[in-house]
Amino acid sequence: MADAFITICLLLVASAATVAVAVRDPARQALVLSVLGLALAALFTALQAPDVALSQLAVGSALTPLLILLSVRKVRRRGRNEDADR
Repeated sequence: MADAFITICLLLVASAATVAVAVRDPARQALVLSVLGLALAALFTALQAPDVALSQLAVGSALTPLLILLSVRKVRRRGRNEDADR
């Protein structure tokens, strides 16, 4: 049973990582990165590393995608303001 869960987690991690690379929009990449972080946290839990899983949940699933989304929003807003000034 545990081997099946680990296999499913590995397949989910591989597919989420592939989608993250294939998506071109940075905002969508951040969302896929969040899903990838959740899949990695599940994998770490299955591999009996709960401390690493909690760190992955905090940083990889929440903090990093949030910072990326905020950065993308600021860059897009700054681009619109420069276009309006011209």
